Amino acid sequence: MTDPALGFELGIVSLGNTAFEGNNNCYVLGLEESAETTLIDTGVGVPETREQLREGLADYGLDFADIDRVFLTHHHADHTGLAGEIQAESGCAVYVHEADAPLVEQDPDAMAASEDRLRSCIDEWGMPEDKQEELLAFLDSTSGIDGDPAEVTTFEGGETFDIGATELEAVHMPGHAAGLAGYAFDGRDGEEVFSGDALLPYYTPNVGGADTRVDDALAKYLDTLAGIVDRGYTRAWPGHRGPIIDPSGRAADIVHHHRERTERVIGVLESGPATPWEISAELFGSLSYIHILHGPGEAFAHLEHLEDAGIVRREGRAFALLEDDPDLDALFPDVSAGAEHHPDI
Repeated sequence: MTDPALGFELGIVSLGNTAFEGNNNCYVLGLEESAETTLIDTGVGVPETREQLREGLADYGLDFADIDRVFLTHHHADHTGLAGEIQAESGCAVYVHEADAPLVEQDPDAMAASEDRLRSCIDEWGMPEDKQEELLAFLDSTSGIDGDPAEVTTFEGGETFDIGATELEAVHMPGHAAGLAGYAFDGRDGEEVFSGDALLPYYTPNVGGADTRVDDALAKYLDTLAGIVDRGYTRAWPGHRGPIIDPSGRAADIVHHHRERTERVIGVLESGPATPWEISAELFGSLSYIHILHGPGEAFAHLEHLEDAGIVRREGRAFALLEDDPDLDALFPDVSAGAEHHPDI
């Protein structure tokens, strides 16, 4: 597509993803002469997705060998799976935030530590043994989607990359993943961003279960959302589904969503101490597939946020409420600037 508001050509390839939440977007930049051909994310590393990406690139007269750079938003396989294969054919540079780099490189120690952390968390959250087995069996069934490891170039956030068509600024957006990064650039109507899974249009990115390596996941994600409001992006290009025309308003929506969820968590605890698994059952009902991980993970993220504020305390695997009517204002950022875009909030 050529969007006059962008000032450069942007290609989008939609890639199937049966393992997680809906099709992935692979963005193609540098379609102009003399620009570096660049991808934002690559999809899962399975044959069907590989062919979809090859066919989608062919529509722009490209193949894997023509790619100069790949920028990854985070380590999850539905965003990174084909990066190693593309690099093997093209010799392209692959960029990812330093916090996620070991998992994209599939470093054995990092992979083992991540798996150990996950197993420890699901036990700590009070997940029943049969559900642990169901979850681990599901994750084992998806083990082929990681694809080949890539040799990566890392960044911390704040760096800029001139790719000829435009300049990308890496913006660290942790919460959903430790190393999640967006890539900001100047459109003709203001600053825009490739947001990965930091900002999605129809559902809220999971925090707590999506990357169990992240401590204080909800606090980090709320800071990310406040940062999106502060930047005032005019449009966001997410990892799934279509563009977001009001990123500040959407970020404010998600902050309010998490405040309401925190109130629901407190409501459950008013009946007595409960584990993250028990709270997730009240919040989400019966869980299956990846949601067996995401449900209690998000409940834990909210409990951890409340614990840091002294509103709850741990009692073994359970959490107990310490205040009957806690003031939650201090736990959530002021996103009134974003709410102005959404007067119904």
